[in-house]
Amino acid sequence: MSKRIKKILIANRGEIAVRIIRGCKDLGITSVAVFSDADRTAYHVRLADECYHIGSSPSSQSYLEQDKIIEAAKKAKADAIHPGYGFLSENSDFAKRCEKEELIFIGPSSKTIKLLGDKIVARKTAVKAGLPVIPGVEIDGNRLKEAIKQAEKIGFPILIKATAGGGGKGMRIVKSKKDFEESVRRASSEAKSAFGDGRVFIEKYLERPRHIEIQILCDQFGNAIHLGERECSIQRRHQKLIEESPSPIMTDKLRQQMGEAAVKIAKRSNYVGAGTVEFMYDERKRSFYFLEVNTRLQVEHPVTEMVTGIDLVKQQIAIAEGKRLSLSQSDIKISGHSIECRILAEDPNQGFVPSTGKLKNYRIPAGPGVRVDSGVVIFSEIPVYYDPMFAKLIVWGKDREEAINRMLRALEEFRVSGVTTTIGFHRSVLRNKRFLAGEFSTKFLEEEYPDNNYESQDQSLQETAAIAIAIEKFINERKLAAHNGKKSEATLANWTNFHRQRHLRTFTGSK
Repeated sequence: MSKRIKKILIANRGEIAVRIIRGCKDLGITSVAVFSDADRTAYHVRLADECYHIGSSPSSQSYLEQDKIIEAAKKAKADAIHPGYGFLSENSDFAKRCEKEELIFIGPSSKTIKLLGDKIVARKTAVKAGLPVIPGVEIDGNRLKEAIKQAEKIGFPILIKATAGGGGKGMRIVKSKKDFEESVRRASSEAKSAFGDGRVFIEKYLERPRHIEIQILCDQFGNAIHLGERECSIQRRHQKLIEESPSPIMTDKLRQQMGEAAVKIAKRSNYVGAGTVEFMYDERKRSFYFLEVNTRLQVEHPVTEMVTGIDLVKQQIAIAEGKRLSLSQSDIKISGHSIECRILAEDPNQGFVPSTGKLKNYRIPAGPGVRVDSGVVIFSEIPVYYDPMFAKLIVWGKDREEAINRMLRALEEFRVSGVTTTIGFHRSVLRNKRFLAGEFSTKFLEEEYPDNNYESQDQSLQETAAIAIAIEKFINERKLAAHNGKKSEATLANWTNFHRQRHLRTFTGSK
């Protein structure tokens, strides 16, 4: 039975909340934001039609507080809740609460989330659906000696993974027996903190795989399609940094095989909504293996939107309203090439440590084929409590070469000061010969940049250097004029830092 959604509460923050709010406005749906103490003046709060305070700054006291979010939805008289990604988006208990309170949860059912959110159960479901899986087994944290035997049977190196959640949290690579117990404890602790579930399991670690995922859409009538793939192999600590579609190694045959596999597990689990089926691809063996299903919108969903022309947020809402898919598999066409760079408040040259502060300068790029999904504006605060990603830069080109060139141009235009960002890191990767050739794996960063030595990208330091150069030039001209007994006409009145990149190269001696 279909039901028109008139008001949606977005149980999230930052750029994904902004993205969903804009989708609501495009559909004429009233948007409701929630916010913590740290987000009182956040951009998503300013954009929403209504907003409700849900607690203190830590996410455990606000964005993860189910009672407060449900209460806000009731006060707002919302029809539905969109969880975005992260926080409660893959929490089956929260989805069940929404169902109990007769609030439409924009995502799959609580039963499906529970089935696929547990990676052990998801693996078993994948096997039943006929998908290949990586050898692995669940472990009991209280029986570590038995777990070590299981790890030895699988063979080191192995990967410890959180049974619940994703995003690289609760994951550890273990190369030898001596590191096993401590790695299990740390992974379990991290998983407990991030997802409220400390269970972990182990699987064989593939040395140099590619990480490829398939976007799916499924309605309530058993119709399921896939929207092609995304290449997500450029990552650090199992967290993605650059994504693109299509994958540089994809063929029509492989896309069909992986797409059909994704649809199979979706149907097997009675999936409804937008979701992503993730695979590891062994290029040497030309084999792919089921990894997991993310029962939510992905951070990197814009690259799929750019190459298919399909708005995934609108599709989510239409499915949640009980409508049939308006698309069939034959309608899906991949056009051109899209790349996304996650703009993080982190210092790549210091091991990607977080950087916090107020944005003193914030100018986003524009022009043909450029899109910025941002959760901030100038003078926004980047707090310590949440994920450091504050924007995503997405480009489209007629082919991969044009997309890379356009991304480099857009990165040059992106201006941020007040925090250290990953902008320069992205420039460095996009100029890398292996990346340009499409020859990389999930080991790319540690192989190419073992010392975290990326291009300097601190915009505030570049501004300071350019100003210092101009002042030094001004002072020298005044001194020279005084030495010659003349009155100096040197002035800074019309000085501009527009060409600071050229000045900076001259100053540092680079070509």
